[in-house]
Amino acid sequence: MIALPVLILLQAAQAAPPADDIALTRTLHTQIVKRSAERSPAAMKPYKNVIPGSEVQYEMLPIPGGKYTMGTPASEPGHQPDESPQHSVTVDPFWMASREVTWNEYRLFMFATLSGETAGTDKTLDAVSRPTKPYMEMSFGMGTEGFPAISMTQHAANKYAQWLSAKTGHFYRLPTEVEWEYACRANAPEPTPLEDYAVIKSNSKEKYAKVGSKKPNAWGLYDMLGNVREWTVDQYDPKAYEHPQPWFKTTTSYPHSVRGGGWDDPAEKVRCGARVASDASWKKQDPNLPKSIWYHTEAVWLGFRLVRPLKIPSVEDMHAYWNNGVAEDQ
Repeated sequence: MIALPVLILLQAAQAAPPADDIALTRTLHTQIVKRSAERSPAAMKPYKNVIPGSEVQYEMLPIPGGKYTMGTPASEPGHQPDESPQHSVTVDPFWMASREVTWNEYRLFMFATLSGETAGTDKTLDAVSRPTKPYMEMSFGMGTEGFPAISMTQHAANKYAQWLSAKTGHFYRLPTEVEWEYACRANAPEPTPLEDYAVIKSNSKEKYAKVGSKKPNAWGLYDMLGNVREWTVDQYDPKAYEHPQPWFKTTTSYPHSVRGGGWDDPAEKVRCGARVASDASWKKQDPNLPKSIWYHTEAVWLGFRLVRPLKIPSVEDMHAYWNNGVAEDQ
């Protein structure tokens, strides 16, 4: 574990910013519907976007819809009870980020001036909640240029998705567990040797690596396994596969589902079917009272990537994707 610095800047991270009003989501929904040009899977193409106000680029790859068997058999090495029973799932098409969100991208959200934003010039962007100033250097000395952003709460990842949606006019959100595992499996066997595709405990040198430093999976997605674990939008339920749903909406602060394994995980935990439940202990060293809704200071192996579904959801679902409803308790 990477220790926290002795000197901590006690920033006023206690107070949560005002909760987003559904009126903001309604405004963004209207803008996104007008902007959307793709109406069918055939129209979905890979694309690269530069985040407005910056030179920072990200890439989205089309993931075809289809069916797959979610979960793992008891015979799979590392299998856990929460990965059963296996069940058939149908997935609608979506785009997924080819790489995990980097500090280059995430810092534009953390610090408005980096992307040329000035308060009062864009009321829609002004209304999107942003992180309070971090009370420490959040990469923990592991690097920022081209490295994955880490240690954010699920709430913070959701707000980044909303912010990027407001900046670009596309609807972005965290993937569901169903989407994440489907994209990880990519209609192919688990990749071997794992160390060629994933930064894990055996080859990480006790820190994360730059995104895309290993081979991509069959759909061109890098670091789906290893490097950093990744947030999904789902509430974690250890018995979820006994009553499968496309999306387990949030009802309590903990736990939420995290996927993919990280740089400090052994190979048996770095599998497409492996599930991890978030925990309040991930904020143990946070000095704030109440603890920040933006940072998981213990989770130096936790990041995220975004998806963009072909089908734009309703205003109500869009709001629920971006607002888990329990941020103040995180």
